[in-house]
Amino acid sequence: MQRQRYPYPWEWRTITAHGPSPARPVVVPHDAVLGVERVDDPALTATGYVPGGTWEYRSRFEAPPDWRQRHVVLELEAVYRSPAVSLNGDLLARRPSGTAALTVPLDGALRYGAPNELTVEARADRDARWYTGGGILRPVHLAVGPRVHVPLDGVVVTVPESDDEAALVQVVTTVRNLEPRPAVRRLRTTVVGPDGEVVAADATRVTVPANESVEVSQRMLVAEPRRWSPAHPDLHTVESVLATDTGDEVDESRVVVGIRTLQLDARRGLRIDGVPVDLRGACVHADNGVIGGVVLDDAEERRVTILKEAGFNAIRSAHQPMSRAMLDACDRLGMLVMDELTDVWTRAKRPEDGSSTFTEWWQRDLEDMVRKDRNHPSVIMYSIGNEIPEAGTRTGAELARRLAARTRRLDPTRYVTAGVNGALLVMDGAVPVDPELLGGASLEEVEEINGFMMQLADRMNALGVSDAVTALTEEAYGALDVAGMNYLESRYEHDRTAFPHRVIVGSETFPTRIDVLWDLVRSLPHVIGDFTWTGWDYLGEPGLGRPRYRDEPPGTPPLAPYPWLLSGAGDIDITGERRPASYYREIVYGLRREPFLAVRRPETYGREAAPAPWSWTDCLPSWTWPVAPGTPLEVEVYADAPEVEVLLGGRTLGRYPTGPEHRYRALVEVGYQPGAIEAVAIRDGVPAERARLVTASGPRALRVHPDRTRLDGPDALAFLTIEVTDDEGVRATDADDEVTLRVEGPAALQGFGSAAPRTLESFTDDRHRLFDGRALAVVRAGGSGDVRVVASAPGYAEVATELRATGV
Repeated sequence: MQRQRYPYPWEWRTITAHGPSPARPVVVPHDAVLGVERVDDPALTATGYVPGGTWEYRSRFEAPPDWRQRHVVLELEAVYRSPAVSLNGDLLARRPSGTAALTVPLDGALRYGAPNELTVEARADRDARWYTGGGILRPVHLAVGPRVHVPLDGVVVTVPESDDEAALVQVVTTVRNLEPRPAVRRLRTTVVGPDGEVVAADATRVTVPANESVEVSQRMLVAEPRRWSPAHPDLHTVESVLATDTGDEVDESRVVVGIRTLQLDARRGLRIDGVPVDLRGACVHADNGVIGGVVLDDAEERRVTILKEAGFNAIRSAHQPMSRAMLDACDRLGMLVMDELTDVWTRAKRPEDGSSTFTEWWQRDLEDMVRKDRNHPSVIMYSIGNEIPEAGTRTGAELARRLAARTRRLDPTRYVTAGVNGALLVMDGAVPVDPELLGGASLEEVEEINGFMMQLADRMNALGVSDAVTALTEEAYGALDVAGMNYLESRYEHDRTAFPHRVIVGSETFPTRIDVLWDLVRSLPHVIGDFTWTGWDYLGEPGLGRPRYRDEPPGTPPLAPYPWLLSGAGDIDITGERRPASYYREIVYGLRREPFLAVRRPETYGREAAPAPWSWTDCLPSWTWPVAPGTPLEVEVYADAPEVEVLLGGRTLGRYPTGPEHRYRALVEVGYQPGAIEAVAIRDGVPAERARLVTASGPRALRVHPDRTRLDGPDALAFLTIEVTDDEGVRATDADDEVTLRVEGPAALQGFGSAAPRTLESFTDDRHRLFDGRALAVVRAGGSGDVRVVASAPGYAEVATELRATGV
């Protein structure tokens, strides 16, 4: 059987204590809370002050008569949260999870000759530590096939052996028989190479008992295989055809795979086909900025593309299973994946977070994640949980072993990890801790892990190697293939001797310490990589990464007050623009030779920064500032060269040390003068690469830059950057004009907004204010024809861009 997009229209309504709202047409996937008015309520801080709700989606369709002899399956990839699916008033399925797929057989519940009414209910309310969105967030599929068929995700492809000469490809196919009598079929399996050529094929006869399933194993040799790797993500397609001898009943399945093998040990680290790989990782939440929690192929492809261009080669899905669309993009683009099951086990972190149903549902949720992942070459590790409080207890360690063992049985070809936070385990109080290590922080007063970690500040490393943390983490780490360490880099060197066979990954780390962390990854083979918090900024946990200063009132909470919306901790902002921290990271990774210039905002001058482990300085790559000439500004220069020369208007301001000995950075005070400021890398005493910032000057115009001009497909997206620039294309970062958009033709505005960290604006409105001179609009195709997007703002000429929607 093959997934097909659910083709029938939907409508939805909100259910409140006063009754349901009027039903409205809607295109799914759909985020039901993206346009909800935010509320200044401390109970909603974690979600960015976005309230939840309860929603009902309805769809009506006719069942063709030939479906009587077919098998019909509805699949909802993710409905947030606690979905209930009914057909014609009969409840068919429920699931507590909002991130696991819900697969619902419709056989026996369908009406023929009369309309069928499909209903999906969902709700979300204070059930996560970040913004989740709500409703039918991921695609809906309908699969129709014969009653003797290969079920969805019923083909598993592994590569037991691979080298340059040949690869052994094993295909295990499940064949299910829903008939009351045995069935005989022929199964033909073909492996198709990256260029469309058949590289291996096999056929066999299959007898399936009545109302049972069988597994068919086929082992095929592929000569001189083009193997998958991050640098060369070559993909193969495995096509399975199940047919009767006469060929009058056929079922087809198709999976995309990569030929590659994984190796792992503490002496040689992680290898793909024998080639060592250090993970340059990004933790990434599921929301996608101005379109909220909606998952669409083009959005996921764009996000993975930008992350890879920024130097990352791995993504950790924080903290829920990754969407199929993003996994597909990672396969195509060569991005490695650590896929994560959950943020909670049995102890609650939020009032309605699913911990109460974990014991009953974890095996099903885990199985569905692995079934989704196991053919994706990008997936190299499964994380069974993030910062689980009970992991340091005996019962928690036992549960960790059960989860890890079950994961290995479902997929023995990949590794099992978990994100373990030593500070969180200490908060549990199960093991006494030297009070000096806490620096006066009281465990009795701790309610939130981020606040506790900020209190500890520079004591985190000493706490990490303490006897208490060693004792609390030993058994949980013993259950894993890879010890995932959240903010525990002090253990990297310590564990090389204390636990000589332990393989470590920095599953979550402070972005401000990437130079130190990357040096540890490069020098310690048992440390296979680093995953920064976070690669892409996200909604919720508002102000976690905001700059902090010593003149702030004592006791300022780790999360920011209303109307803050964004975390502010991402290398890349929610519109997909790289922030200065991203370029610094690229230099540290050794992937960028050019220096990088960023300027701190004038209003921060003279304020002493406070230690804030998730916070970068409040700077941006601009030399356009609404200040008088001579106003002192602080300029940050990042470079791997031993020193850089800074020039203002062509006049040298001197040379400054940079490179690894100076943490790849220099801070230079400059009296502002419009024009140009430059940084030149000095290597062996000779000027080399350079960076330059220029002031936006002269007439300004509103401009729209689409990332494509064709919208191919019914859910195709175009991402339009909207900005104010001068005639030379230099952005006016001091522009904060309100822009109004109008979409004409067969398309709609999916989302519109900026990277402003605090705002009262909605991403579902057709008007939004620029932030640092920039905003992003996302347009979603809704048919075939010409599309025109028009932008206007007071004081500027109206500007339009043309797109073409093909509908296919």
